[in-house]
Amino acid sequence: MALVLSNYTKEFNYNLKLAYPVILGMLGHTLVAFVDNVMVGQLGTAELAAVSLANSFMFIAMSLGIGFSTAITPLVAKADGEGNFEDGKSTFKHGLFLCTLISILLFFGVFLAKPILHLMQQPQEVVVLAIPYLNLVAASLIPLIIFQSFKQFSDGMSMTKYPMTATLIANIINVVLNYIFIFGKFGFPELGIVGAAIGTLVSRIIMLFHLWYLLLQHKKTRAYLLDIKFLNLSKNMINKLFNLGFPSAMQMFFEVAIFTAAIWLSGILGKNPQAANQIALNLSSMTFMVAMGLSVVAMIRVGNQMGLNKYAELRRIAFSIFMISILFAIIFASLFLIFNDLLPKLYLDFDDPTKIFDSYEVLGIAKNLLLIAAVFQISDTIQVIALGALRGMQDVLIPTLITFISYWIIGFPISFYLSMYTEYKSAGIWIGLLAGLTASGVLLFIRFNHLSNKMILTKSISKNKLKEL
Repeated sequence: MALVLSNYTKEFNYNLKLAYPVILGMLGHTLVAFVDNVMVGQLGTAELAAVSLANSFMFIAMSLGIGFSTAITPLVAKADGEGNFEDGKSTFKHGLFLCTLISILLFFGVFLAKPILHLMQQPQEVVVLAIPYLNLVAASLIPLIIFQSFKQFSDGMSMTKYPMTATLIANIINVVLNYIFIFGKFGFPELGIVGAAIGTLVSRIIMLFHLWYLLLQHKKTRAYLLDIKFLNLSKNMINKLFNLGFPSAMQMFFEVAIFTAAIWLSGILGKNPQAANQIALNLSSMTFMVAMGLSVVAMIRVGNQMGLNKYAELRRIAFSIFMISILFAIIFASLFLIFNDLLPKLYLDFDDPTKIFDSYEVLGIAKNLLLIAAVFQISDTIQVIALGALRGMQDVLIPTLITFISYWIIGFPISFYLSMYTEYKSAGIWIGLLAGLTASGVLLFIRFNHLSNKMILTKSISKNKLKEL
Protein backbone atom coordinates (compact mmCIF):
# COMPACT_ATOMS: atom_id res chain seq x y z
CA MET A 1 0.00 0.00 0.00
CA ALA A 2 2.81 2.39 0.99
CA LEU A 3 4.63 1.66 -2.24
CA VAL A 4 1.51 2.30 -4.30
CA LEU A 5 0.80 5.51 -2.41
CA SER A 6 4.38 6.71 -2.95
CA ASN A 7 3.78 6.58 -6.73
CA TYR A 8 1.53 9.58 -6.20
CA THR A 9 3.03 11.35 -3.17
CA LYS A 10 6.46 11.56 -4.83
CA GLU A 11 4.92 14.09 -7.25
CA PHE A 12 3.76 16.39 -4.44
CA ASN A 13 6.97 18.45 -4.31
CA TYR A 14 7.09 19.17 -8.03
CA ASN A 15 3.34 19.84 -8.16
CA LEU A 16 3.65 22.37 -5.34
CA LYS A 17 6.78 23.90 -6.93
CA LEU A 18 4.74 24.63 -10.06
CA ALA A 19 1.58 25.50 -8.17
CA TYR A 20 2.75 27.89 -5.49
CA PRO A 21 3.54 30.83 -7.84
CA VAL A 22 0.12 30.39 -9.47
CA ILE A 23 -1.56 30.13 -6.06
CA LEU A 24 0.25 33.17 -4.70
CA GLY A 25 -0.66 35.17 -7.80
CA MET A 26 -4.32 34.19 -7.54
CA LEU A 27 -4.36 34.64 -3.78
CA GLY A 28 -2.88 38.05 -4.36
CA HIS A 29 -5.95 39.04 -6.38
CA THR A 30 -8.26 37.61 -3.74
CA LEU A 31 -6.37 39.20 -0.85
CA VAL A 32 -6.65 42.54 -2.60
CA ALA A 33 -10.40 41.91 -2.86
CA PHE A 34 -10.34 41.04 0.86
CA VAL A 35 -8.50 44.26 1.76
CA ASP A 36 -10.80 46.24 -0.56
CA ASN A 37 -13.83 44.73 1.16
CA VAL A 38 -12.43 45.51 4.60
CA MET A 39 -11.72 49.12 3.55
CA VAL A 40 -15.10 49.53 1.85
CA GLY A 41 -16.82 47.83 4.80
CA GLN A 42 -15.63 50.70 6.97
CA LEU A 43 -17.68 53.04 4.77
CA GLY A 44 -20.89 51.08 5.45
CA THR A 45 -22.85 47.95 4.47
CA ALA A 46 -24.49 49.81 1.52
CA GLU A 47 -21.04 50.53 0.05
CA LEU A 48 -19.98 46.91 0.58
CA ALA A 49 -23.16 45.69 -1.12
CA ALA A 50 -22.57 48.16 -4.02
CA VAL A 51 -19.08 46.79 -4.69
CA SER A 52 -20.52 43.27 -4.56
CA LEU A 53 -23.27 44.17 -7.05
CA ALA A 54 -20.91 45.93 -9.49
CA ASN A 55 -18.38 43.11 -9.27
CA SER A 56 -21.09 40.60 -10.17
CA PHE A 57 -21.02 42.11 -13.69
CA MET A 58 -17.23 42.08 -13.65
CA PHE A 59 -17.08 38.44 -12.55
CA ILE A 60 -19.19 37.41 -15.54
CA ALA A 61 -17.05 39.37 -17.98
CA MET A 62 -13.82 38.15 -16.40
CA SER A 63 -14.99 34.53 -16.50
CA LEU A 64 -15.53 34.77 -20.25
CA GLY A 65 -12.18 36.47 -20.93
CA ILE A 66 -10.07 34.39 -18.53
CA GLY A 67 -11.90 31.19 -19.48
CA PHE A 68 -11.17 31.81 -23.16
CA SER A 69 -7.50 32.52 -22.45
CA THR A 70 -7.04 29.09 -20.83
CA ALA A 71 -7.00 27.58 -24.34
CA ILE A 72 -3.46 28.95 -24.71
CA THR A 73 -1.90 26.92 -21.87
CA PRO A 74 -2.52 23.29 -22.98
CA LEU A 75 -1.49 24.07 -26.59
CA VAL A 76 1.72 25.82 -25.46
CA ALA A 77 2.41 23.02 -22.92
CA LYS A 78 1.95 20.38 -25.64
CA ALA A 79 4.23 22.32 -28.05
CA ASP A 80 6.82 22.74 -25.28
CA GLY A 81 6.63 19.00 -24.49
CA GLU A 82 7.25 18.26 -28.19
CA GLY A 83 9.99 20.92 -28.50
CA ASN A 84 7.99 22.63 -31.27
CA PHE A 85 8.85 26.38 -31.19
CA GLU A 86 6.77 27.32 -34.25
CA ASP A 87 3.53 25.88 -32.84
CA GLY A 88 4.20 27.49 -29.47
CA LYS A 89 4.78 30.93 -30.98
CA SER A 90 1.76 30.62 -33.28
CA THR A 91 -0.43 29.69 -30.31
CA PHE A 92 0.77 32.70 -28.31
CA LYS A 93 0.41 35.16 -31.20
CA HIS A 94 -3.12 34.10 -32.06
CA GLY A 95 -4.06 33.86 -28.37
CA LEU A 96 -2.81 37.42 -27.75
CA PHE A 97 -4.81 38.69 -30.73
CA LEU A 98 -8.03 36.99 -29.63
CA CYS A 99 -7.65 38.05 -25.97
CA THR A 100 -7.10 41.69 -27.02
CA LEU A 101 -10.22 41.61 -29.20
CA ILE A 102 -12.30 39.90 -26.50
CA SER A 103 -11.14 42.35 -23.81
CA ILE A 104 -12.40 45.33 -25.84
CA LEU A 105 -15.74 43.62 -26.53
CA LEU A 106 -16.17 42.74 -22.84
CA PHE A 107 -15.42 46.32 -21.79
CA PHE A 108 -18.14 47.69 -24.04
CA GLY A 109 -20.48 44.88 -22.95
CA VAL A 110 -20.15 45.74 -19.25
CA PHE A 111 -20.25 49.49 -19.90
CA LEU A 112 -23.44 49.23 -21.92
CA ALA A 113 -25.07 46.78 -19.48
CA LYS A 114 -25.29 49.33 -16.62
CA PRO A 115 -29.04 50.05 -17.12
CA ILE A 116 -29.70 46.44 -16.10
CA LEU A 117 -28.74 47.43 -12.52
CA HIS A 118 -32.02 49.35 -12.25
CA LEU A 119 -34.04 46.30 -13.31
CA MET A 120 -32.60 43.81 -10.81
CA GLN A 121 -34.77 44.61 -7.77
CA GLN A 122 -31.69 45.73 -5.83
CA PRO A 123 -31.80 48.40 -3.08
CA GLN A 124 -31.75 51.83 -4.78
CA GLU A 125 -29.00 53.24 -2.54
CA VAL A 126 -26.81 50.29 -3.55
CA VAL A 127 -27.44 50.82 -7.29
CA VAL A 128 -26.60 54.54 -7.09
CA LEU A 129 -23.26 53.75 -5.45
CA ALA A 130 -22.45 50.87 -7.82
CA ILE A 131 -22.71 52.72 -11.17
CA PRO A 132 -19.71 55.14 -10.89
CA TYR A 133 -17.58 52.29 -9.49
CA LEU A 134 -18.54 50.07 -12.44
CA ASN A 135 -17.68 52.79 -14.99
CA LEU A 136 -14.01 52.70 -14.05
CA VAL A 137 -13.52 49.07 -13.09
CA ALA A 138 -14.97 47.98 -16.47
CA ALA A 139 -12.02 49.67 -18.23
CA SER A 140 -9.62 47.47 -16.24
CA LEU A 141 -10.93 44.45 -18.19
CA ILE A 142 -8.75 45.40 -21.19
CA PRO A 143 -5.33 45.20 -19.46
CA LEU A 144 -6.51 42.23 -17.34
CA ILE A 145 -7.53 39.96 -20.26
CA ILE A 146 -4.46 40.91 -22.31
CA PHE A 147 -2.37 40.08 -19.22
CA GLN A 148 -4.09 36.69 -19.15
CA SER A 149 -2.78 35.83 -22.62
CA PHE A 150 0.78 36.44 -21.39
CA LYS A 151 0.09 34.56 -18.16
CA GLN A 152 -1.39 31.49 -19.86
CA PHE A 153 1.56 31.41 -22.26
CA SER A 154 4.01 31.66 -19.36
CA ASP A 155 2.16 28.88 -17.48
CA GLY A 156 2.25 26.67 -20.59
CA MET A 157 6.04 27.10 -20.66
CA SER A 158 6.12 25.95 -17.00
CA MET A 159 7.33 29.44 -16.01
CA THR A 160 4.73 30.11 -13.33
CA LYS A 161 6.89 32.44 -11.21
CA TYR A 162 6.83 35.39 -13.62
CA PRO A 163 3.04 35.94 -13.57
CA MET A 164 3.21 35.59 -9.79
CA THR A 165 5.83 38.35 -9.52
CA ALA A 166 3.88 40.72 -11.77
CA THR A 167 0.64 40.00 -9.93
CA LEU A 168 2.04 40.46 -6.42
CA ILE A 169 3.73 43.77 -7.26
CA ALA A 170 0.54 45.03 -8.92
CA ASN A 171 -1.48 43.95 -5.89
CA ILE A 172 0.73 45.88 -3.49
CA ILE A 173 0.28 48.96 -5.68
CA ASN A 174 -3.48 48.31 -5.75
CA VAL A 175 -3.77 48.19 -1.95
CA VAL A 176 -1.72 51.37 -1.50
CA LEU A 177 -3.69 53.29 -4.14
CA ASN A 178 -7.00 52.05 -2.71
CA TYR A 179 -6.06 53.29 0.75
CA ILE A 180 -5.05 56.68 -0.65
CA PHE A 181 -8.10 57.21 -2.85
CA ILE A 182 -10.84 55.56 -0.74
CA PHE A 183 -10.01 57.52 2.42
CA GLY A 184 -8.38 60.61 0.84
CA LYS A 185 -4.85 60.31 2.24
CA PHE A 186 -1.69 62.38 1.44
CA GLY A 187 -3.68 65.33 0.14
CA PHE A 188 -5.83 63.34 -2.32
CA PRO A 189 -9.64 63.71 -2.26
CA GLU A 190 -11.76 61.12 -0.43
CA LEU A 191 -13.38 59.18 -3.29
CA GLY A 192 -14.99 56.25 -1.45
CA ILE A 193 -15.61 53.16 -3.59
CA VAL A 194 -14.65 55.06 -6.78
CA GLY A 195 -11.14 55.24 -5.30
CA ALA A 196 -11.07 51.43 -5.17
CA ALA A 197 -11.92 51.31 -8.90
CA ILE A 198 -9.05 53.72 -9.73
CA GLY A 199 -6.61 51.56 -7.77
CA THR A 200 -7.78 48.45 -9.64
CA LEU A 201 -7.44 50.05 -13.08
CA VAL A 202 -3.93 51.45 -12.51
CA SER A 203 -2.59 48.26 -10.92
CA ARG A 204 -3.84 46.06 -13.79
CA ILE A 205 -2.11 48.26 -16.37
CA ILE A 206 1.15 48.00 -14.39
CA MET A 207 0.68 44.22 -14.03
CA LEU A 208 0.41 43.73 -17.80
CA PHE A 209 3.51 45.72 -18.71
CA HIS A 210 5.55 44.20 -15.91
CA LEU A 211 4.89 40.61 -17.10
CA TRP A 212 5.59 41.59 -20.73
CA TYR A 213 8.94 43.06 -19.63
CA LEU A 214 9.89 39.97 -17.56
CA LEU A 215 9.14 37.54 -20.40
CA LEU A 216 10.99 39.75 -22.88
CA GLN A 217 14.13 39.58 -20.73
CA HIS A 218 14.18 35.77 -20.42
CA LYS A 219 16.10 33.86 -23.10
CA LYS A 220 13.56 31.00 -23.13
CA THR A 221 10.59 33.25 -24.00
CA ARG A 222 12.16 36.31 -25.67
CA ALA A 223 11.93 34.85 -29.20
CA TYR A 224 8.22 34.11 -28.72
CA LEU A 225 7.48 37.82 -28.04
CA LEU A 226 9.54 39.34 -30.85
CA ASP A 227 8.43 39.90 -34.42
CA ILE A 228 4.72 39.27 -33.83
CA LYS A 229 2.71 40.16 -36.95
CA PHE A 230 -1.06 40.31 -36.43
CA LEU A 231 -1.64 40.92 -40.14
CA ASN A 232 -0.47 37.37 -40.84
CA LEU A 233 -3.02 35.22 -38.98
CA SER A 234 -3.90 31.58 -39.51
CA LYS A 235 -7.58 30.71 -39.77
CA ASN A 236 -6.82 27.15 -38.61
CA MET A 237 -5.06 28.33 -35.42
CA ILE A 238 -7.83 30.83 -34.64
CA ASN A 239 -10.38 28.05 -35.05
CA LYS A 240 -8.29 25.72 -32.87
CA LEU A 241 -8.05 28.29 -30.07
CA PHE A 242 -11.71 29.20 -30.42
CA ASN A 243 -12.82 25.55 -30.31
CA LEU A 244 -10.85 25.06 -27.10
CA GLY A 245 -11.38 28.53 -25.63
CA PHE A 246 -15.12 28.99 -26.14
CA PRO A 247 -16.19 25.86 -24.21
CA SER A 248 -13.63 26.70 -21.49
CA ALA A 249 -15.09 30.21 -21.28
CA MET A 250 -18.56 28.70 -20.98
CA GLN A 251 -17.39 26.37 -18.21
CA MET A 252 -16.03 29.26 -16.19
CA PHE A 253 -19.06 31.40 -17.07
CA PHE A 254 -21.52 28.79 -15.79
CA GLU A 255 -19.70 28.57 -12.46
CA VAL A 256 -19.14 32.30 -12.01
CA ALA A 257 -22.69 33.04 -13.15
CA ILE A 258 -24.23 30.88 -10.42
CA PHE A 259 -22.15 32.69 -7.77
CA THR A 260 -23.25 35.95 -9.42
CA ALA A 261 -26.85 34.75 -9.22
CA ALA A 262 -26.19 34.19 -5.52
CA ILE A 263 -25.21 37.87 -5.24
CA TRP A 264 -28.39 38.96 -7.03
CA LEU A 265 -30.62 36.69 -4.94
CA SER A 266 -28.94 38.04 -1.80
CA GLY A 267 -29.65 41.58 -3.01
CA ILE A 268 -33.36 40.75 -3.32
CA LEU A 269 -33.28 39.62 0.31
CA GLY A 270 -31.73 42.99 1.32
CA LYS A 271 -28.45 44.87 1.70
CA ASN A 272 -27.36 42.97 4.84
CA PRO A 273 -27.85 39.50 3.31
CA GLN A 274 -25.95 40.79 0.26
CA ALA A 275 -23.10 42.08 2.42
CA ALA A 276 -22.97 38.72 4.28
CA ASN A 277 -22.90 36.85 0.99
CA GLN A 278 -19.99 39.02 -0.15
CA ILE A 279 -18.02 38.19 3.01
CA ALA A 280 -18.58 34.43 2.66
CA LEU A 281 -17.83 34.58 -1.06
CA ASN A 282 -14.58 36.50 -0.52
CA LEU A 283 -13.36 34.07 2.17
CA SER A 284 -14.24 30.94 0.18
CA SER A 285 -12.61 32.50 -2.90
CA MET A 286 -9.29 32.66 -1.04
CA THR A 287 -9.30 28.94 -0.33
CA PHE A 288 -10.52 28.23 -3.86
CA MET A 289 -7.40 29.91 -5.26
CA VAL A 290 -5.27 27.04 -3.94
CA ALA A 291 -7.40 24.56 -5.88
CA MET A 292 -7.28 26.85 -8.92
CA GLY A 293 -3.49 26.97 -8.76
CA LEU A 294 -3.29 23.19 -8.63
CA SER A 295 -5.81 23.04 -11.50
CA VAL A 296 -3.37 25.05 -13.63
CA VAL A 297 -0.64 22.56 -12.69
CA ALA A 298 -2.95 19.72 -13.77
CA MET A 299 -3.49 21.47 -17.11
CA ILE A 300 0.27 22.06 -17.64
CA ARG A 301 1.47 18.59 -16.62
CA VAL A 302 -1.32 16.71 -18.37
CA GLY A 303 -0.66 18.84 -21.49
CA ASN A 304 3.05 17.95 -21.33
CA GLN A 305 2.26 14.21 -21.08
CA MET A 306 -0.17 14.51 -24.00
CA GLY A 307 2.69 15.93 -26.08
CA LEU A 308 4.87 12.96 -25.05
CA ASN A 309 2.03 10.40 -25.57
CA LYS A 310 2.61 9.06 -22.04
CA TYR A 311 -0.98 8.39 -20.97
CA ALA A 312 -0.27 6.18 -17.95
CA GLU A 313 2.02 8.92 -16.60
CA LEU A 314 -0.70 11.48 -17.38
CA ARG A 315 -3.17 9.56 -15.20
CA ARG A 316 -0.70 9.00 -12.36
CA ILE A 317 0.30 12.67 -12.24
CA ALA A 318 -3.33 13.82 -12.35
CA PHE A 319 -4.24 11.56 -9.43
CA SER A 320 -1.31 12.92 -7.42
CA ILE A 321 -2.75 16.43 -7.94
CA PHE A 322 -6.22 15.23 -6.88
CA MET A 323 -4.74 13.82 -3.67
CA ILE A 324 -2.79 16.88 -2.56
CA SER A 325 -5.70 19.20 -3.50
CA ILE A 326 -8.15 17.22 -1.35
CA LEU A 327 -5.73 17.41 1.60
CA PHE A 328 -5.72 21.21 1.33
CA ALA A 329 -9.53 21.24 1.00
CA ILE A 330 -9.90 19.29 4.26
CA ILE A 331 -7.63 21.77 6.05
CA PHE A 332 -9.63 24.78 4.77
CA ALA A 333 -12.95 23.14 5.63
CA SER A 334 -11.70 22.67 9.19
CA LEU A 335 -10.67 26.34 9.45
CA PHE A 336 -14.11 27.51 8.27
CA LEU A 337 -15.81 25.24 10.81
CA ILE A 338 -13.61 26.38 13.70
CA PHE A 339 -13.47 30.12 12.92
CA ASN A 340 -16.87 30.71 11.29
CA ASP A 341 -17.76 33.26 14.00
CA LEU A 342 -14.42 35.09 14.01
CA LEU A 343 -13.63 35.48 10.29
CA PRO A 344 -16.66 37.64 9.28
CA LYS A 345 -15.85 40.10 12.08
CA LEU A 346 -12.76 41.20 10.13
CA TYR A 347 -15.04 42.88 7.58
CA LEU A 348 -17.38 44.69 9.95
CA ASP A 349 -17.33 47.85 12.08
CA PHE A 350 -18.69 47.22 15.57
CA ASP A 351 -17.42 50.54 16.98
CA ASP A 352 -19.84 52.85 15.14
CA PRO A 353 -23.17 52.84 17.03
CA THR A 354 -25.05 53.77 13.82
CA LYS A 355 -23.83 50.58 12.13
CA ILE A 356 -23.97 48.16 15.08
CA PHE A 357 -27.38 46.60 14.26
CA ASP A 358 -26.49 46.02 10.60
CA SER A 359 -23.07 44.61 11.53
CA TYR A 360 -24.54 42.02 13.93
CA GLU A 361 -27.18 40.97 11.38
CA VAL A 362 -24.50 40.52 8.69
CA LEU A 363 -22.34 38.53 11.15
CA GLY A 364 -25.20 36.17 12.00
CA ILE A 365 -25.86 35.39 8.33
CA ALA A 366 -22.21 35.18 7.25
CA LYS A 367 -21.13 32.67 9.91
CA ASN A 368 -23.88 30.24 8.79
CA LEU A 369 -22.83 30.61 5.15
CA LEU A 370 -19.25 29.70 6.10
CA LEU A 371 -20.48 26.41 7.58
CA ILE A 372 -21.96 25.49 4.18
CA ALA A 373 -18.83 26.74 2.40
CA ALA A 374 -16.79 24.39 4.59
CA VAL A 375 -18.82 21.43 3.36
CA PHE A 376 -18.35 22.17 -0.36
CA GLN A 377 -14.57 22.71 -0.12
CA ILE A 378 -13.89 19.11 -1.20
CA SER A 379 -16.45 18.89 -4.03
CA ASP A 380 -15.39 22.31 -5.37
CA THR A 381 -11.76 21.19 -5.31
CA ILE A 382 -12.44 17.93 -7.14
CA GLN A 383 -14.40 19.64 -9.90
CA VAL A 384 -11.80 22.35 -10.59
CA ILE A 385 -8.88 19.85 -10.65
CA ALA A 386 -10.85 17.59 -13.01
CA LEU A 387 -11.54 20.59 -15.26
CA GLY A 388 -7.83 21.46 -15.37
CA ALA A 389 -6.84 17.88 -16.23
CA LEU A 390 -9.52 17.64 -18.93
CA ARG A 391 -8.39 20.96 -20.46
CA GLY A 392 -4.85 19.57 -20.56
CA MET A 393 -6.30 16.64 -22.53
CA GLN A 394 -8.07 19.20 -24.78
CA ASP A 395 -11.44 17.77 -23.73
CA VAL A 396 -13.80 20.70 -23.29
CA LEU A 397 -17.23 20.03 -24.87
CA ILE A 398 -18.58 17.34 -22.50
CA PRO A 399 -17.18 19.13 -19.40
CA THR A 400 -19.01 22.27 -20.55
CA LEU A 401 -22.28 20.33 -20.70
CA ILE A 402 -21.59 18.81 -17.27
CA THR A 403 -20.99 22.21 -15.66
CA PHE A 404 -24.16 23.63 -17.23
CA ILE A 405 -26.32 20.77 -15.95
CA SER A 406 -24.71 20.81 -12.50
CA TYR A 407 -24.93 24.54 -11.87
CA TRP A 408 -28.08 25.56 -13.71
CA ILE A 409 -30.31 22.45 -13.87
CA ILE A 410 -29.44 21.23 -10.35
CA GLY A 411 -27.84 24.06 -8.34
CA PHE A 412 -29.70 27.25 -9.29
CA PRO A 413 -33.29 25.94 -8.94
CA ILE A 414 -32.44 24.76 -5.42
CA SER A 415 -30.87 28.15 -4.56
CA PHE A 416 -33.86 30.06 -5.94
CA TYR A 417 -36.53 27.96 -4.26
CA LEU A 418 -34.89 27.72 -0.83
CA SER A 419 -34.02 31.46 -0.69
CA MET A 420 -37.28 32.87 -2.04
CA TYR A 421 -39.89 30.42 -0.70
CA THR A 422 -38.50 28.91 2.52
CA GLU A 423 -37.13 30.13 5.85
CA TYR A 424 -33.57 29.19 4.76
CA LYS A 425 -33.14 32.54 2.89
CA SER A 426 -29.37 33.22 2.47
CA ALA A 427 -28.42 29.72 3.66
CA GLY A 428 -30.75 28.29 0.98
CA ILE A 429 -28.72 30.07 -1.72
CA TRP A 430 -25.54 28.36 -0.56
CA ILE A 431 -27.20 24.95 -0.17
CA GLY A 432 -27.97 25.21 -3.90
CA LEU A 433 -24.32 26.09 -4.57
CA LEU A 434 -23.28 23.02 -2.58
CA ALA A 435 -25.58 20.77 -4.64
CA GLY A 436 -24.31 22.17 -7.96
CA LEU A 437 -20.62 21.93 -7.09
CA THR A 438 -20.98 18.40 -5.75
CA ALA A 439 -22.78 17.20 -8.90
CA SER A 440 -20.10 18.84 -11.06
CA GLY A 441 -17.25 17.32 -9.03
CA VAL A 442 -18.61 13.76 -9.24
CA LEU A 443 -19.45 13.89 -12.97
CA LEU A 444 -16.18 15.56 -14.04
CA PHE A 445 -14.11 13.05 -12.07
CA ILE A 446 -15.98 10.19 -13.75
CA ARG A 447 -15.28 11.83 -17.12
CA PHE A 448 -11.54 12.13 -16.44
CA ASN A 449 -11.33 8.58 -15.12
CA HIS A 450 -13.10 7.23 -18.22
CA LEU A 451 -11.05 9.22 -20.75
CA SER A 452 -7.64 8.52 -19.20
CA ASN A 453 -8.37 4.78 -19.00
CA LYS A 454 -9.60 4.80 -22.60
CA MET A 455 -6.40 6.53 -23.84
CA ILE A 456 -4.20 3.99 -22.04
CA LEU A 457 -6.22 1.08 -23.45
CA THR A 458 -6.18 2.49 -27.00
CA LYS A 459 -2.39 2.93 -26.89
CA SER A 460 -1.93 -0.59 -25.54
CA ILE A 461 -4.07 -2.07 -28.34
CA SER A 462 -2.11 -0.08 -30.95
CA LYS A 463 1.20 -1.40 -29.56
CA ASN A 464 -0.03 -4.97 -29.68
CA LYS A 465 -1.15 -4.58 -33.30
CA LEU A 466 2.27 -3.21 -34.25
CA LYS A 467 3.96 -6.21 -32.59
CA GLU A 468 1.75 -8.58 -34.57
CA LEU A 469 2.84 -6.89 -37.79
